[in-house]
Amino acid sequence: MADKEKKTIELVDKDAEKIELEVLKPTLGVDVIDVRGLGSKGYFTYDPGFTSTASCESKITYIDGDKGILLHRGYPIDQLATNSTYLEVCYILLYGEKPSQNDYDKFKKIVTEHTMIHDQITRLLQGFRRDSHPMAILCGVTGALAAFYHDSLDVNNPRHREIAAFRLLSKMPTVAAMCYKYSIGQPFIYPQNDLSYSANFLHMMFATPCEKYPVNPIIERAMDRIFILHADHEQNASTLTVRTAGSSGANPFACIAAGIASLWGPAHGGANEACLRMLEEIQTVENIPKFIKRAKDKDDPFRLMGFGHRVYKNYDPRATVMKQTCDEVLKELELNDNILEVAKQLEHIALNDPYFIEKKLYPNVDFYSGIILKAIGIPTTMFTVIFAIARTIGWIAHWNEMHDEELKIARPRQLYTGYKQRDFQSDLTKK
Repeated sequence: MADKEKKTIELVDKDAEKIELEVLKPTLGVDVIDVRGLGSKGYFTYDPGFTSTASCESKITYIDGDKGILLHRGYPIDQLATNSTYLEVCYILLYGEKPSQNDYDKFKKIVTEHTMIHDQITRLLQGFRRDSHPMAILCGVTGALAAFYHDSLDVNNPRHREIAAFRLLSKMPTVAAMCYKYSIGQPFIYPQNDLSYSANFLHMMFATPCEKYPVNPIIERAMDRIFILHADHEQNASTLTVRTAGSSGANPFACIAAGIASLWGPAHGGANEACLRMLEEIQTVENIPKFIKRAKDKDDPFRLMGFGHRVYKNYDPRATVMKQTCDEVLKELELNDNILEVAKQLEHIALNDPYFIEKKLYPNVDFYSGIILKAIGIPTTMFTVIFAIARTIGWIAHWNEMHDEELKIARPRQLYTGYKQRDFQSDLTKK
């Protein structure tokens, strides 16, 4: 619980009353004014987008956008991405501490052995149109999991919540890969227990019954880092959505499906997909100067996607690791691709052009992850799906954390600017 300090603010009303509010002291970050008492005094705060409002207390993730800091349970993201695995990061996010070897082995075994899904779900998938967007299928199937795994849905039972967490973490890559296979008309590939979490996903994506997919260890590590770097990002739109849905006591599968729906928005999870579409629009290296000129023109609506970040006013701390990984993948695959050449040249310009440096428009994690996913052979429609796989553990951790505290249903207030009360008489002719 945060430390408290009493402060007094003066609100001018008919009684010129002074209201005493508490200032909460976090372990990191700015002080937070506790405004919960204002409602009884006849006031509410107005904060569209909640950009200046702490909606909860959390011990999971901390971000300092000005300094380019991202911590999971206190551990810097670059250290986790370089020295850990995705499943170890999952354990840390879920339980708060890094695992012992014994704890990790048990955790990994449970996740690995529950990657299969109920066979009837395959028939549910086949009810979708073949040309459905994979995110539409993922959202629908995730919500439907509650109908298949309804034996552990008591959100007030910590053991039930843990079982649900394991099921979501284990089965999300399987469902995601099936969404892809279904969209291209290929048979589903079942999980392999002898593969790592990331290698298993790649195998389910690219293997066929006729031919196995030997997983390149460099590609496997790249996918694992993509998962790590997208695992959680504090109180973003989709996490807030999960918490809001969870505040009503909704089951975990419904809450995660709500998070997936929020993530699907182009302003949130679609950034790396938008980045690839921009590169495809540029087409060739020769066209880059024209688009750079457009990007610098404040009267031109064109934006360079994948540069700068709404939260990080400095360098995105995830981008450093992602750039290194991107270089490793491109070197390994030795691809001759116009779009990837455009990306490399665009990166060089952004890191050296005074305009980009002055405005701190550095390549972000979406820029590099989009390039990696394209190089691996993953279509752009699957980019946000992969984001959803990675972010599932963050959603689960926040959903679980909120149930460890006193659960209070989300019920924000509003600034009403509509009509005052008025009388109604119908202008319709009555027959």
